[in-house]
Amino acid sequence: MLRRMRMGIGEILIVLVVVLLVFGANKIPQLGDAIGKGIRNFRKASREDDAIDVTPGKSEPEKLSGGSAAAGAQVQAGAGTKKA
Repeated sequence: MLRRMRMGIGEILIVLVVVLLVFGANKIPQLGDAIGKGIRNFRKASREDDAIDVTPGKSEPEKLSGGSAAAGAQVQAGAGTKKA
């Protein structure tokens, strides 16, 4: 069977030293702050209902047809003629 991987104090210290060497002492507080904000935003988003309303409004058909009713009428009039 596979043994569970447990990290002792020695392994944690090695990981912290490597992180310190890679990112530097000045970046570690910024990384912690960014990770904290990300976790906070994730929790907030998972608790709230979806705030995005995708229901089309009254002005949506105008936007989809190209802007004006006259342009839509010209397109429909041109579709009825046959070319030889």
